[in-house]
Amino acid sequence: MTDQVSISIRNLYKIFGSNPQDALEKVYNGASKKELMDQYRHVLGLSDINVDMHAGKITVIMGLSGSGKSTLIRHVNRLIEPTAGEIWVDGENVLDFSEERLREMRRSSMSMVFQHFALLPHRTVLDNTGLAQSVRGENKQGYEKDALKWLERVGLGGQGGQYPHQLSGGMQQRVGIARALTSNAPIMLMDEAFSALDPLIRTDMQDLLLELQDELHKTIVFISHDLDEALKLADHLVILKDGRVVQQGEPQEILLHPNDPYIVDFISDINRARVLRVRSIMMALGSDLERPIVGEVDAEDTLESVIARSGGDADQNFRVMTDGVPVGFVSMRSLVRALVPSSASAGGMRSKAS
Repeated sequence: MTDQVSISIRNLYKIFGSNPQDALEKVYNGASKKELMDQYRHVLGLSDINVDMHAGKITVIMGLSGSGKSTLIRHVNRLIEPTAGEIWVDGENVLDFSEERLREMRRSSMSMVFQHFALLPHRTVLDNTGLAQSVRGENKQGYEKDALKWLERVGLGGQGGQYPHQLSGGMQQRVGIARALTSNAPIMLMDEAFSALDPLIRTDMQDLLLELQDELHKTIVFISHDLDEALKLADHLVILKDGRVVQQGEPQEILLHPNDPYIVDFISDINRARVLRVRSIMMALGSDLERPIVGEVDAEDTLESVIARSGGDADQNFRVMTDGVPVGFVSMRSLVRALVPSSASAGGMRSKAS
């Protein structure tokens, strides 16, 4: 992960109610989310959030309904104002922005892809795709070339003259992604962008996003309630519960070292063989091996693929390669041990910015 932090959220609190500042003092003094609601009739939306989101990477924020994930993403572009805390974007605290500066940031620095597409029904696909440029004052001639290019890239070449109601849900979401890309904003905010889609279409959209990200290296903040989706997309995973960060870090590390019983329960039904990568369990070069090397595997291979390669033989060892260079070893015995779910680790990763 690059060292450059694009978005940094510090000590962020959000309380909904008639007197949030007074309620905030109750939270500082230890009031829980339930107590705040039962005794003071205020809702604790976010509590002491500290997250760094790195440039050119995908940060996935996930949790169950009511965990605060959508509230959090709407703080990044100040669609929601915090009760306390700081939100830094490329070295500037957006809470210091004037209304004019805030509008400029939303127009040029950030794009947003919504769960329910948010396309304008009276505009064509082409005009929806070029909406950000239109808002900036460009005419159709100014944005048409870029809009057509990105429509082609997301698989909608030739559809520019259609209207949203003429497209399927998956096609409409592709327009939403093309619109975000046409805006040329370095930051993309995606709030449950694929949740409304059928499973097969959803998988296609995830693959498309990863394909485009390999080329474009956008800073993406992606909201999801689906763990499989989060593990597939995330470079950095943040798991929320009741408005708090329970654990965050590299997804493979969270799977192997959950730090809280909530996380253990959350990941209990995951097919670990299909999700875990060889790089996460490999031994270092120079490690003593009891049995000879029988072949090579890639560091990004799943454990499932290595099991298939071994034919189920637990006595095999493989050399691990990255770009043709040996980087370690993996034994089938250590692989089998990694398939056993972990209990919460007292020494595991803590819920702080990594």
